[in-house]
Amino acid sequence: MTDKDNNEQSLHEKLGAKPTKEDEVERDESLDEEISEAEQQLNEAKDKLIRAHAEMENIRRRAERDVANAHKYALEKFISSLLPVVDSLEQALQHSFDNDSAKAIHEGIELTMKMFLDVLQKAGVEQVDPINDNFNPQFHEAMSMVEHPDAEPNTVIEVFQKGYLLNGRLVRPARVIVVKG
Repeated sequence: MTDKDNNEQSLHEKLGAKPTKEDEVERDESLDEEISEAEQQLNEAKDKLIRAHAEMENIRRRAERDVANAHKYALEKFISSLLPVVDSLEQALQHSFDNDSAKAIHEGIELTMKMFLDVLQKAGVEQVDPINDNFNPQFHEAMSMVEHPDAEPNTVIEVFQKGYLLNGRLVRPARVIVVKG
């Protein structure tokens, strides 16, 4: 008899014979191990799915925030290029005009300046004019510091050039003179 015949005979004997308690216990333990392994694989798959879903949600939120910021601050370079025009108009308004034709020009500049600032405001631009405010390095650039007996230390007493914000983000700091502290 060959090994194959012996195995077949042994198999037939087992099939014909009733399983013993040991066989049932072995089979139950084997099934328990398989079930435990399958549950572990299921839990790992669930965990991976939850993590993948959370990652996708984070990517979606980040993309939405980036798009919103791109829309919100798209005008920043354009606004920066317009600020010298505002500065020139402000300087023109500081000069006095003596005759009637010069006064008419002054009024025209005032109206132009007002219209220009209104347009900037509608675009989300705010002026930073910190006269008599405490110096804040996030919004002000100190051009010089001076002694001043009547003013509080660290106070802005003069503004060389106004600052500007676009939707709360600094486009240009206000250039100021600050009282020494």
